[in-house]
Amino acid sequence: MSRVLGNYLRALRESRGCSPATAGSHIRAHASKISRMETAHVSLKARDVDELLQLYGVSEVERAEIAGLVQRAAGPDWWQPYGEIVPDWFQALIGLERDAHLVRTYETQFVPGLLQTVAYARAVVQSGHRLAPAEENARRVELRLERQRRMAEPGAPVLWALIDEGVLHRPVGGKAVMREQLQHLLDVLRRPGIRLQIASYSASAAATPGAAVTYLRFAQGFLPDVVYLEHMTSAVYLDRLDDVDRYRAALDELSALAATPAESRSLLEDALRRYQ
Repeated sequence: MSRVLGNYLRALRESRGCSPATAGSHIRAHASKISRMETAHVSLKARDVDELLQLYGVSEVERAEIAGLVQRAAGPDWWQPYGEIVPDWFQALIGLERDAHLVRTYETQFVPGLLQTVAYARAVVQSGHRLAPAEENARRVELRLERQRRMAEPGAPVLWALIDEGVLHRPVGGKAVMREQLQHLLDVLRRPGIRLQIASYSASAAATPGAAVTYLRFAQGFLPDVVYLEHMTSAVYLDRLDDVDRYRAALDELSALAATPAESRSLLEDALRRYQ
């Protein structure tokens, strides 16, 4: 969330025509501190943020909302006990999941982590960390399950998952694991707060972002959306309006062409029969 708040502060400052030096002087600091705040290289202090928001002419109601987010960002993170196995670039995603109003994800290789069964998660983790000690991989699976649990709590974000049809036919972990995973996805279709669509081969060919993507939107409409793109050893976070708009448009088009929940059920049932 610090990254999102920093981008918000930068956008506000630039829209008001205020220089970093002027903003820094207003909070009795150097211009470099403003830069560090806006790039999340320094912890945000509630007083500094509120004084900047006043300088930028932000309403009292909006300032109160931001104050709550700043306080939350400064608090301890529930995933800290997993710090030894979670790289910083991934911890940022967990924080964004916690604060998001909507999480949209499109997966081309695996079932999204937030919808994986224990056995499927074990198989995926083992595939990606073949040389890691078994204890570390067990902790990675444990973290994934904890993320799922927290996404089911009251006030958790809505999850909108698009899964490429090819994922259903990729036998991760073997037939028994896939049977359980596909049955789990069928059960997910009945859950409130989750929208699941299968992007059929034809839909994927007609419209696709080109790779797996996670798109996060926040309840506070004034905060920028964030796009998360994961690589093998790192990740990219996009928040520039032009970039975000392109990914949103791609996901919107793919969602429109993908199977409806009812059609997705049929695709899942057909795939499940392959693993009997």
